Amino acid sequence: MGFSVIIPARYASTRFPGKPLADLNGKPMVQHVYERACESEADRVLIATDDQRIADVAQSFGAEVCMTSPDHPSGTDRLQQVVSDLGYYADDIVVNVQGDEPLVPARIINQVAHNLRAEPEASIATLSEPIADIESLLNPNVVKVVSDVRGMALYFSRAPIPWPRNSFADEAGRDVMPEDFAWQRHIGIYAYRVKLLNDFVKWPSASIEETECLEQLRAMWNGARIHVAEADEQPPAGVDTPEDLERLRKLF
Repeated sequence: MGFSVIIPARYASTRFPGKPLADLNGKPMVQHVYERACESEADRVLIATDDQRIADVAQSFGAEVCMTSPDHPSGTDRLQQVVSDLGYYADDIVVNVQGDEPLVPARIINQVAHNLRAEPEASIATLSEPIADIESLLNPNVVKVVSDVRGMALYFSRAPIPWPRNSFADEAGRDVMPEDFAWQRHIGIYAYRVKLLNDFVKWPSASIEETECLEQLRAMWNGARIHVAEADEQPPAGVDTPEDLERLRKLF
């Protein structure tokens, strides 16, 4: 059984309008994402967008495009419309690759799909990487994840989890990275079983989801299991702002 990659691409980004079409080394950024996804083992790669400008550009470089409603509250809702419109089966696997990850390695796209297929108890698979510095551990924009012995997520949080009680007993100790735990940063790439997507859009928002502003907590609140593994390859940072784009242009 294979898998599909769906790349959500919105034009109306608050911090960076038109981001998917921003030029990066002579190509729109979304084309770089699409080409990385095509290097994976996916049977099908689609771009999901609610904007005709993105659709026109995507079709010009040969991508399959699925138009979606502009009213979706989240990227997960957008994915669910795609699998519904295209008639995917409940046990099909789709990988969500964000449209602002132009250097996403094909290796980790394959990894999350294979991990989900290998874990029948899980409805979602995702990845993580080690946190090596105290600034990242304390940064609320760096999402932390803790998993059990089988690799199933116990919780995702913007706070340092688990809290190193002894190391952080006084505030002076919070300037040094504790050595008593292998903290993990969540990497925002997901593989889903289609049944989970169909269930997700019917569930009301969960209080822990709203408190942390982390959508994956809605799935956990409703009993879905999320498999987490350390990424086989560390993905470069994505593009959130024009400054991020300039950094990547220099890298290219």
